Amino acid sequence: MLRIFYSLVMALFFAVPTAWAQQSWVQIEAQPSLSEAQERIRDYARQLQDINGFALGSGWYGIALGPYSEDDASQVLRNLRAQGLIPRDSYITRNSDYQRQFWPVGANALSQQVIEVAPQSDIVTQLPDNTATIILPAPQEADESPAQARASERDLTREQRAEIQTALKWAGFYGGTVDAAFGRGTRGSMARWQEASGFDDTGVLTTGQRAELLRQYYAVLEGLDIQTVRNEETGIEIKLPLGVVELSKYDPPFAHYGPSGNIDASILLISQEGGTSTLAGLYDIMQTLEIVPEDGPRQLTKDSFTLIGESAFAISHTQAWLKDGEIKGFTLIWPAGDEERRTRLLGIIQDSFTRIDGVLDPAAGYDEVQDIDLVSGLKIRKPVFSRSGFFVDGSGTIVTSAEFATGCNRLTINNDYTAEIVSHDTDLGLATLRPSENLAPRAYATFSQGAPRLHSDIAVAGYSYGGILGAPTLTFGQLADVRGLNGEPHLKRLELAALEGDAGGPVLDAGGSVVGMLLPQPSTGKRLPKNVSLATDAQTLQKFLSTAGINADVANETTQLPAEQLTDKASHITVLVSCWGE
Repeated sequence: MLRIFYSLVMALFFAVPTAWAQQSWVQIEAQPSLSEAQERIRDYARQLQDINGFALGSGWYGIALGPYSEDDASQVLRNLRAQGLIPRDSYITRNSDYQRQFWPVGANALSQQVIEVAPQSDIVTQLPDNTATIILPAPQEADESPAQARASERDLTREQRAEIQTALKWAGFYGGTVDAAFGRGTRGSMARWQEASGFDDTGVLTTGQRAELLRQYYAVLEGLDIQTVRNEETGIEIKLPLGVVELSKYDPPFAHYGPSGNIDASILLISQEGGTSTLAGLYDIMQTLEIVPEDGPRQLTKDSFTLIGESAFAISHTQAWLKDGEIKGFTLIWPAGDEERRTRLLGIIQDSFTRIDGVLDPAAGYDEVQDIDLVSGLKIRKPVFSRSGFFVDGSGTIVTSAEFATGCNRLTINNDYTAEIVSHDTDLGLATLRPSENLAPRAYATFSQGAPRLHSDIAVAGYSYGGILGAPTLTFGQLADVRGLNGEPHLKRLELAALEGDAGGPVLDAGGSVVGMLLPQPSTGKRLPKNVSLATDAQTLQKFLSTAGINADVANETTQLPAEQLTDKASHITVLVSCWGE
């Protein structure tokens, strides 16, 4: 690859120390691992000089150019962005943003003097052998006289004038409000842009100069092929990037536009009949979908909602509006790290969104294969695993399996409430959870005081199928042994065919008192036969809870309950506990 120096842009950079000054840097990229940062920095080093790599903290590593004075850093940023040599979302930073330097090896640029940036020059630069000869641009002639430029400027609409201010702001020359008024601040920014671009700095842009400024501004959208789409089925007219997405299917209430190129982007058009309750329901349902990451701002009003989901891989932006009994909107899903292009495209989509007659037929696309894990053709966000648990006091404290103590970024109870680990004991296989908000359970466990009789009837309450049924089920069996397989006194062996989701659920006697907690199958070694399960006994549970500062209630009644009453009692105390990843 031909080595391209900064002279390609509009300036020469000489590594000549100047007087000590406040160091400024142009940060061009950040990576979440050292290996990725080193790989990317080698790529940049083939094209650019003054490349440095620094630790940013929290496991991130930054790639930066410099150090420069503040003014020179701004010039470098503008020039290299305009030529496409650095990402559009590059920005200026200070020494305080960086920690240890990892590139170049052994360097300490944080204590180095700033590098002098030579002013624009009308010269020919001869680069080293095997490289190109680059001619820097000389001042350009205007396509119109100042009087002609002012005359053509008067024909601009308010939207066009605001667009020029926006482009100047993006290029780093204008810091004022986008108000479509060409006052002193705007004129000064025009003059600075003209000077940097090789034109006479008159402060009035000619027709050709305005076109060049806007060409630079919209260059980031090249290849997206943004076109106006009139989708009669959904009753929506909108501008979409048909260079990267294409209509793939209808699955009410969505029209799906999936990726068609090398950008992993998708767009949904939302269209259905309904009122405020339908809008609120759609708002809730969309937050369960994988396409809407859990982190990010969101807002619901009586006639609209906004959902923004942000992850390390993608950003999802959804907006929907209720009007005249019809809900219409859109979702844009775009890769993370491409923020300038995403925000620019989002603005175009928002500005072009227009309601036309019609709403998506609820029966459209129903020849698609249906799946319980899909909503309108979109995957539901699913937990890493789910188990059971049960309330042990009136404030909503839950005892469950110790499996939740590691590897979970988030815990939920019945999919509605978040919870935190209060205590756990991996040897006993026990953990206690506390909801993040106040809960008042309908009932909570009472513990049996007496030792259960051998071969007595017992039942395990649990979410055997991970919550698919929406309520706990009871699995009946018998107490097979008062000790574990190796004689452990705190374990009970059950003759009962439990499923994986039942682990953490209460083991109940015939009167509904808790005599233990079901343990999961061993994670290592031999697996137990299908009709064999193990449980921690009630006394061990009570001691564990007491250590955590929780006083467990003791059962007073020993009367055997009918199966229906036992099922009701178990369902009131048993909960679904889920472990969620990123």
